[in-house]
Amino acid sequence: MNLVQRIAIGAVAGFAGALALPALANETSASYAILIDAQTGAVLFEKSADDRIAPASMSKLITLYMLFEQLADGRLKLTDTLPVSERAWRTQGSKMFVAVNSRVAVEDLIRGIVIQSGNDACIVVAEALASSETAFGEAATQKAAAIGLKNTTIKNASGLPDPGHLMSARDLATLSLRLIKDFPQYYSYFAEKEFTYNRIRQGNRNPLLYKSLGADGLKTGHIDEAGYGLAASAAQGGRRLVLVVSGFRSVNERSREAERLLEWGFREFDNYKLFSANDVVTDADVWLGVSPKVPLYVQNEITITLAKKARRGLKVSAAYTGPLASPVKKDAAVGTLLISAPEMTRLEFPIYAGASVEQLGLLSRINAAVSYLVWGSVVR
Repeated sequence: MNLVQRIAIGAVAGFAGALALPALANETSASYAILIDAQTGAVLFEKSADDRIAPASMSKLITLYMLFEQLADGRLKLTDTLPVSERAWRTQGSKMFVAVNSRVAVEDLIRGIVIQSGNDACIVVAEALASSETAFGEAATQKAAAIGLKNTTIKNASGLPDPGHLMSARDLATLSLRLIKDFPQYYSYFAEKEFTYNRIRQGNRNPLLYKSLGADGLKTGHIDEAGYGLAASAAQGGRRLVLVVSGFRSVNERSREAERLLEWGFREFDNYKLFSANDVVTDADVWLGVSPKVPLYVQNEITITLAKKARRGLKVSAAYTGPLASPVKKDAAVGTLLISAPEMTRLEFPIYAGASVEQLGLLSRINAAVSYLVWGSVVR
């Protein structure tokens, strides 16, 4: 006995393989890029996505993350006001135009950061959440590591040039996903197209908000050394994609290429649900058990992102060492669900016993063993 069983699962035959990439996005004018499906985490395309780059104002997303965390925890309210220091007021670059020695409502600061990209608003937030902007940078770097950003060092709250202020495109995409999933109650601010503060009206700099693409966030960025960048998200037909691109020479190039990459991701890929949580995927034989078989199931939903053109190449099988030796304990991990297709990395998910199966009594085990030796099968 103890043979490795590979049972093909016909119920899902005909679905496509995950990430069999059509030709397009292997070429982009972006210096750095990554495109991710928000539900499955599948990377549809990447280019130098782990290089540490100057993120410019895209790093304002970590400032917003820390502010949203304070709001979600009840340590701040949207109606609370925060003081404006002279340092915040004097900050150059894009501004919300806060008045020195005034107090600004938290909700206005959110809009000032998201829509107006206010460096002054970022410093107001940083000085309120920490003893100084330097201390805020240290705290933000620690928070970045805690939420899975592996190539991020934060030196300021605004993204103004600093040789040590660095992030990767993948980190910016991960941060964007965390903002969407961790704080859905605040995500709608990213889709607002304009905001007026201190009698100065400014429009959202995200070019995708003005296109018929389903875009609803997140943040542009630009400094001379890094070029033009964008952390974006769009939703169509129940799917959400997150895109980070950087290194463009102009705002027009950034807009065109970001739109193209998102359209490609929606057009060429789709998500396919293979199993719901607790679905039985097959039955396994049990050796010398009171029941001859036990159902095997997956604990979590399995949805994969697939290239539409590769829908016929999927293979799904259950692999386990069988027949399973009794006793079998319910919910014990007993094998692996294997999902593969051309041009994709094989996916593996654990499968579990759906019931407990006790071992036969001594006399029954002897009779079963004799039956197997004589007839080649267990007779009960």
